[in-house]
Amino acid sequence: MAIIQGSLFSWQEVFTGSDLNRLSLIIKTIPDEKLMKFLEGLRGKGRNDYPIRAVWNSILAGIVYEHRSVESLRRELLRNGQLRDMCGYDPILGAKAVPSSRAYNHFLTLLLKHRSYIEKMFDILVEQIKEALPDYGKYLGIDSKALNSHGRASKNKHRDGRRDTDADWGVKRYEGKRDDGSLWDKLVKWFGYKAHLIVDTKYELPVNYKVTKASKNDSVMLKPMVEDMAKKHLELIERGEELSGDRGYDSKENNELLWKRYGIKPLLDIRDMWKDNEQTKPLYPERADNITYDYKGQLYCHCMESSQVKEMAYMGFEKERESLKYRCPAKAYGIGCKSIGYCGNSEYGRIVRVPLELDRRIFTPIARSSYAWAKKYKRRSAVERVNSRLDVSFGFENHFIRGQAKMEVRIGLAMCVMLALALGSIKNNQAEKMRSLVTSRSRGSPLEAAV
Repeated sequence: MAIIQGSLFSWQEVFTGSDLNRLSLIIKTIPDEKLMKFLEGLRGKGRNDYPIRAVWNSILAGIVYEHRSVESLRRELLRNGQLRDMCGYDPILGAKAVPSSRAYNHFLTLLLKHRSYIEKMFDILVEQIKEALPDYGKYLGIDSKALNSHGRASKNKHRDGRRDTDADWGVKRYEGKRDDGSLWDKLVKWFGYKAHLIVDTKYELPVNYKVTKASKNDSVMLKPMVEDMAKKHLELIERGEELSGDRGYDSKENNELLWKRYGIKPLLDIRDMWKDNEQTKPLYPERADNITYDYKGQLYCHCMESSQVKEMAYMGFEKERESLKYRCPAKAYGIGCKSIGYCGNSEYGRIVRVPLELDRRIFTPIARSSYAWAKKYKRRSAVERVNSRLDVSFGFENHFIRGQAKMEVRIGLAMCVMLALALGSIKNNQAEKMRSLVTSRSRGSPLEAAV
């Protein structure tokens, strides 16, 4: 933590109830000491007009208080002595202590070159929260977020400060069903990048992140991100019980990776990739039988007398057999069936076991057709709420960022601030505030309220 020695003119004791306590909590919690010593080592015995730690703390303040640009942050620092004191600038110098735009740009350039320190800070915070929350990482979700570039798209790859030569075009289709049963779809196109996030869906806190170009397919990112988690946070990946994601992550390989290698139950929505005329397929195509299934894995029993079709009763997952268990709907639900005699007269009726190996896209350890799958899949919305906070609370909806390196730094800092505030809240026995990141601009600037 970039701790600054308190001054004789500290405002903290006077304004203990102000929103600056949030910034103070982050400064005390974020594990930035290695970065500070490294940057101070680069400076050596050179001029120290603007202390490294004070500049760094002000960068964190810019994130917390939603400043879109360095100039916006500087204006706030120039007029707000309370904030300058919190960051560590010399109170005797007053507004003269605030660094110039050139000094800030130089500092940000150093962060770009050494952004691996920010990634390490994030990993340290993940480990610390893992120790503080025993079930952190148990329920996971994955999603991507569109990040528009502030630069212009151009075939000219010459860097001129206006073009973004790293970004490219991304497209995402959204589909759904209206209340009247009609279908809708929406195509979203943007120029920029993607932030791929793995989030703890109970606490709505990030566990891993990666920034790519906008065109990067979501599905192929699941494997490297989970493997990266296993490499950096093995104990955390071993905690994982389930991972949910939309149909963009639907693949046999992803389902197999999660369950077979890491023992994590995949809750990945599925796309209908069957032919238009295919409603169901026979479960046992090599013989005459009356059991079929659809592309979502629901099993059906076709009555051989009346041709009625009934959904078979799901009885759970048998881990030892790697199979889903179903039983006769007539016996399970007490309904009539003219062909019950063909299926056996036992107390339970016919039992059918479906091995996951039959089709790992369709059949998963939690049956897609079950109430449990639908209930657990709803947790995925936690990732969307984290994405929303990045837009609203951290300013990614309206920013001035150009270039992938800058976007990586900015996303990394947002992730670290998010975790640092959560960890600080937990340590202060205020776990209920771990997601209270910043005050909305609609209620006025927190800095304005504090002055």
